[in-house]
Amino acid sequence: MTMTTSGKREAGRRGGDDRSEERAHTLFKMLVEQYLEDGAPVPSKTLASHVEVSSATVRNVMAELEARGFVRSPHTSAGKVPTNRGLRFFVDSLISVRPLDVQNMRRLQAELHPDRAPEDLVATASRLLSHITMMAGVVTLPKPERVALRQVEFLQLSGGRVLAILVVNEREVQNRVIHTDREYSEAELQQAANFLNERYSGRALGEIRAKLVEDMEADKKRLDRLMQTALDIARKAFADDDGEPERYVVSGAPNLADVLPDAAAMRELFDEFAHKGAIVHLLDRCLESDGIQLFIGEESGYRLFDACTVVTAPYAVNKEVAGALGVVGPTRMAYQRVIPIVDVTARLLGAAMSMGRA
Repeated sequence: MTMTTSGKREAGRRGGDDRSEERAHTLFKMLVEQYLEDGAPVPSKTLASHVEVSSATVRNVMAELEARGFVRSPHTSAGKVPTNRGLRFFVDSLISVRPLDVQNMRRLQAELHPDRAPEDLVATASRLLSHITMMAGVVTLPKPERVALRQVEFLQLSGGRVLAILVVNEREVQNRVIHTDREYSEAELQQAANFLNERYSGRALGEIRAKLVEDMEADKKRLDRLMQTALDIARKAFADDDGEPERYVVSGAPNLADVLPDAAAMRELFDEFAHKGAIVHLLDRCLESDGIQLFIGEESGYRLFDACTVVTAPYAVNKEVAGALGVVGPTRMAYQRVIPIVDVTARLLGAAMSMGRA
């Protein structure tokens, strides 16, 4: 087919537009990478020295990017820095992710060993994330709903208390002190444990909790004293413990001291780490999606993270999402390096836990 003159002009305009957009992307990518490396505003002449265009052309491109909200001029500086919106575009469309270097890969593989207990693996992953990235590393423990009961034992304590010893996933032991409405004899506790082990062994704790409530509601009038005793005690033993301090493990929070704008903001963030809240919510949001997620600045929805980026990934145990991990750092971070660190750590942590439960 022969193209008409007007068609050639239109194609030429489209080609020119495509080239202009490609040039803008190239210059913007260079600007972001330069800024992430040294943290200083990037002048137009610096960019022009790396491409075959004039400083005037670069300034025009920068003016267009500023109009789109991708860059800004800090103070009276002639250079530009990316905005959070620009960083989001860079991460979504332009980033060149680097493979994890061999040294850190070997370190992660060596320390995230399947012979370690889940709590130890979580603490190790948090520490490694912090050490390798020089940011704060956060890892949630596997959710209780993902933990299967193997055996339960009840021991009588003083003051209307009972110690519930739960053996889960073959090798992990959890101890929980529960308060009962009355004193139970050792014989009653043994009978209750026998009943629960026979009826519920192998089920996930979340499933057991739901089944207990269902059984109590449906069969309460018909239950004999033994079963009622077992269900009353077990309902408390398997109850959610919202105050449990080991909901997640954080390492390297002091690494953020130079990130936040003032000491008050730093104290507020450290308090948030200490009292769960926002960081746990962000990690829980990560569980709802596959792969890496980034919350840049205001995207987190929490004011105290406005100066930070949170990079997260879920980890899976036996092909089921069990928890999440990530790093909290400045918005000016080496995204191309941090993303694979978080991704690989999540995969190795999940693999180690899966092998440990095999």
